[in-house]
Amino acid sequence: MGTVRLIEYSGKYKEQLSAFHLPEKQLEFTSMPLEKIHNPHISDNTAHVLIVEDEEPVGYFALEDGEKLHKYSENEQARLLTSFSIDSGHQGKGLAKKGLRLLQAFVRDHLPGVDEVVLGVNKRNTAAISLYLKTGFVDEGEEYVGPKGPQHVLHLKV
Repeated sequence: MGTVRLIEYSGKYKEQLSAFHLPEKQLEFTSMPLEKIHNPHISDNTAHVLIVEDEEPVGYFALEDGEKLHKYSENEQARLLTSFSIDSGHQGKGLAKKGLRLLQAFVRDHLPGVDEVVLGVNKRNTAAISLYLKTGFVDEGEEYVGPKGPQHVLHLKV
């Protein structure tokens, strides 16, 4: 297995991300990377983050601020992790776990002043809940009822 790191998205990865594939059942809980990156309704301050293995993008997530964040946290120094996914051809290799374990250092290096990452994970998405808890996120017993049902709100201090 190669070197895994987190980097901010740049246009040079657009072609590779256009080949990104997710199974239908995962699309219920997330969105495709390029759809999120080009979504006009998210904050301009959103950090689009790629999980890369040996320079190949294998995963993606966004770190949002603004109105959407406030549904999950009152912390003005927090960012909301959304649209986490691993390309289907790279799932089952531990890349999600490796990428998330790099998250705190990435936030410290690239988002000065941010002291927490929060996320909402659908209660039916037990695999994702397990992954987030194994990588340092904490369930403080909060819930957010979103359009796709109840979600656990998880917190990661930076």
